Amino acid sequence: MKKLEAIIKPFKLEEVKGFGRQKGHTEIYRGSEYTVDFLPKVKVEVVMADDLIEKAVNVVVTAAKTGKIGDGKVFVLPVEHAVRIRTEEIGEKAV
Repeated sequence: MKKLEAIIKPFKLEEVKGFGRQKGHTEIYRGSEYTVDFLPKVKVEVVMADDLIEKAVNVVVTAAKTGKIGDGKVFVLPVEHAVRIRTEEIGEKAV
């Protein structure tokens, strides 16, 4: 099993789920004023069978890509073990 973690721009996930907007703010550090602008991102995590991961990565990259700085990242991590609590199924059956 693999875990796909995607960090993308919120408007790319808009059709699936709503999102909040985070505004920047001003801070004072050592007597100087700085503007802090946060770029909103959404993190999506999905665990799936090994044979689905390549297609899932391609779908996320294709959907999230704008060609501009800040499009995001996709990470793929191994999942050693999974248990569905309700049925106690183990491994891919639990996913």
